[in-house]
Amino acid sequence: MYENWACDDEVTRFLTWQSHRTVHDTECLLNLWTSEYNNTDTYNWAIISKRTNEPIGSIGVVSYNASAEFADIGYCLGKYWWGMGFMTEALDAVSGYLFNRVGFNSLRACHAVKNPASGKVMEKCGFRLEGTMRQYFKSHSGEFLDISFRSILKSEYIAIEKRREKCYNI
Repeated sequence: MYENWACDDEVTRFLTWQSHRTVHDTECLLNLWTSEYNNTDTYNWAIISKRTNEPIGSIGVVSYNASAEFADIGYCLGKYWWGMGFMTEALDAVSGYLFNRVGFNSLRACHAVKNPASGKVMEKCGFRLEGTMRQYFKSHSGEFLDISFRSILKSEYIAIEKRREKCYNI
């Protein structure tokens, strides 16, 4: 994690957390995550390259509201693997899990307008643009960023799944 994405300022430029400065920073985060695995409402995954069997990114639920049945998803990926479809595949798989296994009714995600590739990932997975908040987030460098919010409903995800099944005769 440290070497593949967590220490890279370019990867974390638009995220809510700063790049890890030491391996110890990453170890502390991983210890926190693993200590939370006994909680049935914790959802964090590593994205693993099938070719190398090493972690190349992460995706998870950053917040949720059980009574309103929605979850906010966050993700990041090492820049070497950008543009290869890994994140689209991960977001689609996590969306299916959160809708079909956990029972959420809607999922939300956001991205900096200056990071349109992240928005494209969401769009490919069926997330619709809800709106953009101007200067909503202050980056680590002190820059105020416009943030676009997207969401997908369970009914929309199910319709996408049905179209896929029809296309691939599953």
